[in-house]
Amino acid sequence: MAGGSAVLLGPAALQAQAAEVSYATRCIPPAGIGLPDVNGTTKVEITAPATAKVGDTVDLVWKFTQAASKNPDIIDLPANSVQPSGTLKAAGAQTASVAMQGPRENPAIPKGGAMVLSAMKGTLKLTAAGQVTLTPDAYVVNAMSTDTKCAPTEPVGPAATITVTAGGSSSGSPDPSPSQSPPQSSPPPSASPSPSPSSSSSGGGGQTDFTGKVVDVPYTCASPIGEKKATSPVQINAKKNGGGYDLTVQFKKSVMDSPIDIPADSVKPSMRIVLGGADQGAVKVTGPTNKAAIKSGAPIEIPDLTGTYKPGATGTSTLAPGVLTIEALGTTTTCTPDRSAVSLTLDTAEQASGASGGGNGSGSSSSSGGGTSTGGGLAETGAGDHGTLKALGLLAGTAVLLGGAVFTYLPGRRRTR
Repeated sequence: MAGGSAVLLGPAALQAQAAEVSYATRCIPPAGIGLPDVNGTTKVEITAPATAKVGDTVDLVWKFTQAASKNPDIIDLPANSVQPSGTLKAAGAQTASVAMQGPRENPAIPKGGAMVLSAMKGTLKLTAAGQVTLTPDAYVVNAMSTDTKCAPTEPVGPAATITVTAGGSSSGSPDPSPSQSPPQSSPPPSASPSPSPSSSSSGGGGQTDFTGKVVDVPYTCASPIGEKKATSPVQINAKKNGGGYDLTVQFKKSVMDSPIDIPADSVKPSMRIVLGGADQGAVKVTGPTNKAAIKSGAPIEIPDLTGTYKPGATGTSTLAPGVLTIEALGTTTTCTPDRSAVSLTLDTAEQASGASGGGNGSGSSSSSGGGTSTGGGLAETGAGDHGTLKALGLLAGTAVLLGGAVFTYLPGRRRTR
């Protein structure tokens, strides 16, 4: 179905298109709450310019015309408590995975009511002439600090096609859906460098900027009140600086909604990046404290963590997320990865007093073992709502009710308690 509005791309008037696809979906609720995987149907409308030029960056919109869920008869979901994110697959003349994210905007959803998800947005830079198809793929629904993961269970047909012609770059397409407001909780994943999920960047030649791949890191977090599990997507990027590298660690999604009011300048994060391959040791990266007070119910965000890596060996060295530490309100929570996940690979040259074997800038490592959810019932989410800060909420004695944050994917009927 073609939309009737014209989208201007530089000097050329382009026709915006919107097409809907429907596909079977399996959704996995958060662990530890007793709900089984459920099959449902997702209906999605993708809006994109019909034509563009090589070099253009085009805006894409993913609209849920039917969510594969209803809110179960457990708890009313308040307004602005649900946020979707997902992946749009580009194929044909070029292949890419476009990160999409919607704002945390929804009406109040009563028990048993239809699930309402905001429209997601993302951008794609066109690199080759020809037909580029856009197909919706997996998505995640975050509500009240828990994630439900949904993925197609059948092949999905393209929802839109862009005809890309050769030629100079123009200023890029305006938003094909100007009525949609941008995400408000955190920068969408598309705002950060997005390498191919199958490879990480390596140093070498005249390159100065190196982009790591996003890796899901399962943590066991130890806080003053116990242990719990949490999984966070993390990306390590580097910029060459003389013989060393300036490192930046990014957490790709917003963290949990704060269950309490948190004062400004009271949350201090840090991490140890573990070195491997030719080099050994660790590099400490830190982030600034929260500049503004965080109101109860507002999203908590982990800022970029930065530090300097001075190689201690010549060869191929790997960098993986290590122990994450959060100091807040006079307490310390330590999250230790359950398994290693390399985000960045660099071709390094040994520097005097470099890191090899010495744990350069590592700082101390607190121990943390396996464990189950704490008394608050916080389940593994598989998103960037880090267990560390969830534990912080529990320190205030606030219970997090998971039951109301999980969607039961049973189209056409309700699930009873």
